[in-house]
Amino acid sequence: MHAPKGRLDVAAGEETSHILSGLTAQLPDRDPEETAEWIESLDALIAEQGTERAQYIMRSLLQRAGARSVGVPMVTTTDYVNTIPVDQEAQFPGNEEFERRYRAYMRWNAAVMVHRAQRSDIGVGGHISTYAGAATLYEVGFNHFFRGKDHPSGGDQVFFQGHASPGMYARAFMEGRLTEEDLDGFRQEKSKAGHALSSYPHPRLMPDFWEFPTVSMGIGPMNAIYQAQSNRYLQNRGIKDTSDQQVWAFLGDGEMDEPESRGLLQLAANENLDNLNFVINCNLQRLDGPVRGNGKIMQELEAFFRGAGWNVIKVVWGREWDSLLEADTDGALVKIMNETPDGDYQTYKAESGGFVREHFFGKSPQTKDMVADLDDEQIWGLKRGGHDYRKVYAAYKAATEFKGKPTVILAKTVKGYGLGPHFEGRNATHQMKKLTMEDLKAFRDHLRIPISDDQLDADLYRPPYYHPGMDAPEIKYLMERRAELGGFVPERRRKHTEVVLPEAKSYEVAKRGSGKQQAATTMAFVRLLKDLMRDKNFGARFVPVVPDESRTFGMDAFFPTAKIYNPKGQNYLSVDRDLVLAYKESPAGQLIHPGINEAGAVAAFTAAGTAYATHGEPLVPIYVFYSMFGFQRTGDSFWAAADQMTRGFIIGATAGRTTLTGEGLQHADGHSPILASTNPAVKTYDPAYGYEIGHIIRHGLEEMYGPDSTDGTGEDRNVMYYLTVYNEPITQPAEPDNLDINGLLKGIYKLADAPETTGNGNRPTATILASGVSVPWALEAQRILNEDWNVAAEVWSVTSWNELRRDGLAAEEHAFLNPGQPARTPFITEQLKDTNGPVIAVSDYMKAVPDQIRQFIPNDFASLGADGFGFSDTRQAARRYFKNDTHSIVAKTLQLLAAKGEVEAGALEKAIEKYRLLDVNAGTTGGAGGDA
Repeated sequence: MHAPKGRLDVAAGEETSHILSGLTAQLPDRDPEETAEWIESLDALIAEQGTERAQYIMRSLLQRAGARSVGVPMVTTTDYVNTIPVDQEAQFPGNEEFERRYRAYMRWNAAVMVHRAQRSDIGVGGHISTYAGAATLYEVGFNHFFRGKDHPSGGDQVFFQGHASPGMYARAFMEGRLTEEDLDGFRQEKSKAGHALSSYPHPRLMPDFWEFPTVSMGIGPMNAIYQAQSNRYLQNRGIKDTSDQQVWAFLGDGEMDEPESRGLLQLAANENLDNLNFVINCNLQRLDGPVRGNGKIMQELEAFFRGAGWNVIKVVWGREWDSLLEADTDGALVKIMNETPDGDYQTYKAESGGFVREHFFGKSPQTKDMVADLDDEQIWGLKRGGHDYRKVYAAYKAATEFKGKPTVILAKTVKGYGLGPHFEGRNATHQMKKLTMEDLKAFRDHLRIPISDDQLDADLYRPPYYHPGMDAPEIKYLMERRAELGGFVPERRRKHTEVVLPEAKSYEVAKRGSGKQQAATTMAFVRLLKDLMRDKNFGARFVPVVPDESRTFGMDAFFPTAKIYNPKGQNYLSVDRDLVLAYKESPAGQLIHPGINEAGAVAAFTAAGTAYATHGEPLVPIYVFYSMFGFQRTGDSFWAAADQMTRGFIIGATAGRTTLTGEGLQHADGHSPILASTNPAVKTYDPAYGYEIGHIIRHGLEEMYGPDSTDGTGEDRNVMYYLTVYNEPITQPAEPDNLDINGLLKGIYKLADAPETTGNGNRPTATILASGVSVPWALEAQRILNEDWNVAAEVWSVTSWNELRRDGLAAEEHAFLNPGQPARTPFITEQLKDTNGPVIAVSDYMKAVPDQIRQFIPNDFASLGADGFGFSDTRQAARRYFKNDTHSIVAKTLQLLAAKGEVEAGALEKAIEKYRLLDVNAGTTGGAGGDA
């Protein structure tokens, strides 16, 4: 027996000419003959006892080498061959012929659906090539692994690759769930209402079909990771048995360049999420070209995932290669496989069998001889592993049976597989939507679809779909497989366990105020949440999610009672164990603590906030974070959360541009309400007091899970409430007896009437609108206007500029579309109808926030805010600098009154001088204190 040469480990990321790792390259071989004997012994072991025994012996030797301080480098990559040896492949259990038939039907129908949507009167786009290359990856899952919601396990969660959506529609057509009319409604969601299919997996657009939005690439991977964590969270907290559920995420190799795609892998490994499987469709192509033309993306990903603690399974070659690899006794073939860059592999599949013979096998005499007996068509038929259902089945089975780690399957495919030479492996294939008549006929022949030339020639843009009928044996088999696996996938169900919302007494702490103490609205919120979590009926369903600022927000009080979720518990002696608020972790912990990780926090928020549909168990996530690092940093994730119809509360703490005094520019939030306004599912509130927070939270819970919420009919229930809260301590007033709760919830209510006159009753009047932390400034400005300038101003608390604008726009839309009916008055206009004089709107955000309502107010209007970058300084100086402090409110009011002649012409100049408005050191608005 000859010792094999060249079978070395591949080093990811190196130059092509140095693609082999340095396991032996840096060391001299002082006795080649002895080396050959060792290698021959290993070969004999493999031949006699198989690869499984060889794996154990090698691992034992590596372990012993480490114990004896023999320096052995970590092997992060393996040869460019299949991970699972042939002798360890699980036997394929299905009917290969039936599965091949309807897999061909689906591939045809998927392509035809997109092609038909390209006729000149529609032209809505679509993607043909992604599903064409990934069909086997999906179909092995559908036929043997993906469990539906009626399965005893509760069903799996599958994150489908967004661009492959035509294939899922094509399968649903074969299952009888969609009709030809539905397929013809692809990407025509309004013009074909009732028979429309969304472009990609969009649960909000198809709420009974899709479960997870994935086409904003990078979000799918991290959401899948946190979905797997959420499943374990439900299990460990005793809410639902999810022990036998699997999470699958289908991803693209180009997608793995997104930082989010790789950035959270450590969580899955750290928490041993062996219920999670990534399937990466390695077609070696991005949207416009090769992923790593000069390198090897599969090897790079293998190293990356293995280094992150994942189990890695590579499916590189189909079964046609098995005999060639078995005959490769000297390693010449594997050497070429290792050294060939991805750019060349892509080119091979865009050429021919003869080209592959010359440029791949022709690289060495040994490999050229290997295929001497194969004709060009046989060489062309040497499939890649991702197109071989036996290889894929073996990988999936190994993944689902692996314990202790998440698994990634790297499956090599060809983008546009089977679509013909104009599509397969081409750089432009992702953007190609149309098939020529030649393409159509070749594709039909390749798939063996029983459609005639005459049928195709009748209309290039209306080639027929194909379905053999529900009584066809292969379709009966397909339906039997789905029935055995628990029903259709994907499917979204909205009905959930009935819940009893918190009792009224749980909100008492918010109504009481803070008495003689001062408390920021952040603390008022935390106190309320603590009582809500104590509610005997609903409290366990709250899921606080805090990246890494619990102590800043005063949430360390949750540590000893609710505890921090950790599936492994707390196996160390806590340094603060003697404190009342000691750090405590538990498998049954309620608080999710993702670390310094806003992206992961939103993913956890999304998983919890959709558990009502995914698992039929309502959870209410409460995501608390520095307000600057919410919609600005993770807006795309919140958009996906809206698409997935997440329900929960988003709490932007340390809000405002001037409240977080010492932190500076990147911590100064002056714009998050504007960013939040772009998300239709987000209701944004800027409460000033604790009792406002109590009513908003209570109303939000009722909207999400109040009476009749289990029927799943109300789209308006799928909302996220965004509350901005501050870290500036103030005296929290008790709830007024005559509180306008309706106005509070809709966005504005009168907080303080204008002071009564002590002299001449005919004096100037004004209205001050304020939100959040600026409400106390407005009240102080009201006093100063009265005492120093004899101006009567009333103060209104604006709890939501955003909701007032939405209501106003809705009123305008109604008037526009119903010209014969009485116009509805916007709520803000109705509320202020009796006000006289100018309206001055103030907040601790940029002026664009209060400016949202300007068009609905007939009075003279001015806004004060904090435009520009933030900075580090005292609150008083910052507010004086931005001119949104108490005295600026006074001065702006006088300016508008002077313009109407209602106060003396020089009032503004006098005010500027009196209050030293141009001196930042003269500011007095706000106080010190409050955690930063």
